[in-house]
Amino acid sequence: MPWKHWNSDRIGVALAVLAAFGFSFKAIFVKLAYAAAPVDAVTLLSLRMVFSLPAFLWIGFTAGNAIPLTRRDWGTLVVLGVLGYYASSMLDFLGLQYISAGLERLILFTYPTLTVLIGVLFMGQSLEKRQVGALLLSYAGIGLAFAHDLQLGGDVATLLTGAAFVFGSALTYAIYSAGAEPAIRRLGSARFAALAMLVSTTATQLHFFATQPLSALVQPLPIYLYGAAMALFSTVLPILWQSAAIRRIGAARSVLIGTLGPVLTIFFSWWLLQEPVSAAQLAGAGLVLAGVLLVSRSKRKPA
Repeated sequence: MPWKHWNSDRIGVALAVLAAFGFSFKAIFVKLAYAAAPVDAVTLLSLRMVFSLPAFLWIGFTAGNAIPLTRRDWGTLVVLGVLGYYASSMLDFLGLQYISAGLERLILFTYPTLTVLIGVLFMGQSLEKRQVGALLLSYAGIGLAFAHDLQLGGDVATLLTGAAFVFGSALTYAIYSAGAEPAIRRLGSARFAALAMLVSTTATQLHFFATQPLSALVQPLPIYLYGAAMALFSTVLPILWQSAAIRRIGAARSVLIGTLGPVLTIFFSWWLLQEPVSAAQLAGAGLVLAGVLLVSRSKRKPA
């Protein structure tokens, strides 16, 4: 098999591509589930996490890196787990009730530029000219994609509500992304992913039992199938692939390769969901990807 002869860098690139492909399908599965039955976002996310749980339990118990966890490690895992795959996912699922999968992915993919802003505002980092250009490109692209959805007859209030939810998802994921790399290097990619997901699963189930009756878990078969597919193909596998890619090639290059995600989502939303694609949306996607490209290159420069 050819990949057995690949070096670590090439394997890391391949893993990042696979992760982008898997994550790009998440919005598609969510939209398909919403179309199949009147399931709410909390229940759908709960099913996703429940179906993911066995895999992450197994990974957590079998991960080779067994260094003892300190109190600081646990604190980091709790914060990142709650932000990365509970809060971020919940806000994303809520947003997809209001906006198209293509617009969702473009807004969500502003998280690299948000990571830069977090560094500038709270970590004493300076804002470079290239980063300013990246911010302008990314948000101009979001504006074009927003105009595309509005032209399709969308209500402004509805679009703003969905966009706000997804932007909140991007912000929480940016905070998660900023803290994930050092934690992965200390704990190992598989162990970190498993423990962070266990924290996220616990938070999600607490939210579900606090807000929903147990009968909400009784859903039509298609909902279970979409939940299981989302758990395997858009959660377990891409999280492991992404964590392994970050360990091999770093967070900046992984983010750069992940720019495939919005393009893939737009394509699959057109192919599988029959969402229309316009020149404005494609131009918006191009601007967002150009912004991510600039900010990722800027991250790599000091190294």
